[in-house]
Amino acid sequence: MSNGPELIITEKDNAARRIADILSGESAEAERVNGVNVYKWGGKRCIGLSGHVVGVDFPPEYNDWRDVEPVELIDAPVDKHPTQENIVAAMRRLARRARRVVIATDYDREGELIGKEAYEIVRDVNEDVPVDRVRFSSITDREVTEAFENPDELDFDLAAAGEARQIIDLVWGAALTRFLSLSARQLGDDFISVGRVQGPTLKLIVDREREIDAFDPEDYWELFADLEQGREGFESQYFYLDEDGNEAERVWDGDDAETAYETLENASSATVESVRRRTRTDDPPAPFNTTQFIRAAGSIGYSAQRAMSIAEDLYTAGYMTYPRTDNTVYPEDLDPEELLSEFSGHRTFGDDAESLLDQDEIEPTAGDNETTDHPPIHPTGELPSPSDLSEDEWEVYELVVRRFFATVAESAEWEHLRVVADAAGLSLKANGKRLVTEGYHAVYPYFNSSESFVPDVEEGEELSVTDTRIEAKQTQPPRRYGQSRLIETMEKMGIGTKATRHDVIQKLYDRGYIESDPPKPTRLARSVVEAGEEFAELIVSEEMTAQLEQDMQAITRGEATLEEVTDESRDILEDVFEGLMSSGEEVGKHLQESLKADKTVGTCPECGGDLVIRKSRHGSYFIGCDSYPDCTYTLPLPSTGKPLIMEDSCDEHELHHVKMLAGRKTFVHGCPLCKAEEADEQEDLVIGTCPECGEGAASETPQEGGDEGTAEGGELAIKRLRSGSRLVGCTRYPDCDYSLPLPRRGDVEVTDDSCEEHDLPKIRITYDGDSEPWDLGCPICNYREYQAEQNGSELEAVKGIGEKTAQKLQDAGIGDVSALKEAEPDALADVVDGIGPDTVRKWQTNAD
Repeated sequence: MSNGPELIITEKDNAARRIADILSGESAEAERVNGVNVYKWGGKRCIGLSGHVVGVDFPPEYNDWRDVEPVELIDAPVDKHPTQENIVAAMRRLARRARRVVIATDYDREGELIGKEAYEIVRDVNEDVPVDRVRFSSITDREVTEAFENPDELDFDLAAAGEARQIIDLVWGAALTRFLSLSARQLGDDFISVGRVQGPTLKLIVDREREIDAFDPEDYWELFADLEQGREGFESQYFYLDEDGNEAERVWDGDDAETAYETLENASSATVESVRRRTRTDDPPAPFNTTQFIRAAGSIGYSAQRAMSIAEDLYTAGYMTYPRTDNTVYPEDLDPEELLSEFSGHRTFGDDAESLLDQDEIEPTAGDNETTDHPPIHPTGELPSPSDLSEDEWEVYELVVRRFFATVAESAEWEHLRVVADAAGLSLKANGKRLVTEGYHAVYPYFNSSESFVPDVEEGEELSVTDTRIEAKQTQPPRRYGQSRLIETMEKMGIGTKATRHDVIQKLYDRGYIESDPPKPTRLARSVVEAGEEFAELIVSEEMTAQLEQDMQAITRGEATLEEVTDESRDILEDVFEGLMSSGEEVGKHLQESLKADKTVGTCPECGGDLVIRKSRHGSYFIGCDSYPDCTYTLPLPSTGKPLIMEDSCDEHELHHVKMLAGRKTFVHGCPLCKAEEADEQEDLVIGTCPECGEGAASETPQEGGDEGTAEGGELAIKRLRSGSRLVGCTRYPDCDYSLPLPRRGDVEVTDDSCEEHDLPKIRITYDGDSEPWDLGCPICNYREYQAEQNGSELEAVKGIGEKTAQKLQDAGIGDVSALKEAEPDALADVVDGIGPDTVRKWQTNAD
């Protein structure tokens, strides 16, 4: 056996750092191996992967879309290859001399597959090393320590189930995507993507939109009267008994509504006919599983993707349990009283925790789903302070804490009061409710606990009618699925898994199939669903994806093999292609028409053709006339994001507004012609000298009409481009293209303060409303800081300096750009290996 170190492999770097801190008593130190963080202490090394570091793909000869037919992909061989070569190389290097390997990836199907991938990499370089598996549901001192004291073995059946999903998703996604894209002649980055889970999910959204489109609203009326007892007033509503003897408030005939209203309007009093009081018990909610967590996070403004991303970070930091779980029953080894005690005395949660501890009995609620892999989502005993987390992280963490509090709190009690009165022969009713016992609402403020007041009246009592009104209304179409409701529906139908559903929805946004929130399908989405329904039903049916989930469970139980399940899936896909290929031309025409409709902004003002979104050879988007080359009319679009046409249109130009999809930085661009005209009307505001070609800088291009070599220097000015972007740029553009970005939103204010280094005024961005202004400062300094953030260090923002060289410079005492500019080239070259004085001088020039 090797005398080398013990190697621990986790799923991500932040998990590796956390586990290393726990196991080492926070004595672990970080070193870099092949550019990857490795945490070392004693005889141990801990490395974090980046999720899957090995992927599945077809051999390179299948990548040519022109020569390889989509149907050929169904039976094509599938290869494994490293997707993160530096991490794989570092793992191999560490594993060669390891005396023991411990795999500590996440405890679920995907985590087991990632662990198996790590296992195979280790075995490639070290056939004999013992490999153990540890599993935990929270990265806390207790759970991690116990897991490492009681190691287990890899579950190869569970990993095989994950691998089957991986292979089937590749084959289905690649074959169908290639077929639809080629049929629609939509290649490049904007290919038409469809997958095993995307298709049925998209059909859910499209079907709901069809219901909305087909909905025919009906008119109805509702009547109300304000009643008063003494000085206490309350609202009542007219009702009648329908043909089935049920109470109804909506009046469907306008004449009947008007007749009833005239009677009610002339009534001066109402007699109380009945008073009914009852008490209702309001039980606390069940513990969070993944779906209910996403739903609750959605109610406070977080998308499914964002909520899960924050939850994973909180889990890795040790503040909550694993966020991917179906379980809604706390395990027997969870002591609610002990966990509550951890919050006692906490600045935010202490009072609530202590009030719960004062209860006579602490008995947690339980939901319908009980599994043995992970507990429901709940906080751990390791508590952060608000300063340890971002604002979003704290808000989600508080949601998780308070849900746990709610599950161990007492029931609430409501008192309901129903009053029925007669006004000139018309029946009026009023329903009041009052929270008698606050119960779990005291610690969980996310459910509605508002009260409605109705005074305590008696039967036979006369009440004054003080006001009456009639409201004309229309029935409303069904609402679009919100993200959390969509995930709940996917769960009920067996579409996707708890680990993938939020990612599937995000992919539909990224591919331009859905827009807005709640999600609304684009024309392309409708077209893909229609093509599937007509020519290959399984593409958009939940049957295939639900069947695969059952097959993967069979693999996990050892009742089926990976090969059996993937072969069956390929056979099904061949049947799908029989229907598709016989109608390829019709499918393509349908998709092309929808694609154009999704890209049409409006009518060209010069020739009357269609203005459509196009992509330049350089990859940027713009709006151009569909009659090109006969008409060359164009409008620019912002360089950030992918354009999406909105329903709203400009009253003046009758062009659709455009939204730029850029992840969390998505923004509405508006009418592209309005933006262009605004930029044309705005004059540039000069703020200083251009550092590239201005006074004191080398100027190689003469001004028009001047002598060669005597060009005047350029100036820096604040400019608004026709695309809607803003920047600080040289007035000699295009002869000098020096520029610095500015924020898109807010008003630009040039202050009286100036930057000593660059002799430019400092800039402040102000916003409408209560938002605090942003003191952006000197635009050159600001951009340098931005580059440093993007590149990982300020030095890496300098052209010619990479990560390793930046580290060498920092080791030599050069920690930032200012220190680099002040350094003596010859002296610096003497202490940094591999560079000369001329290289240092180039860096100093680039730093300017």
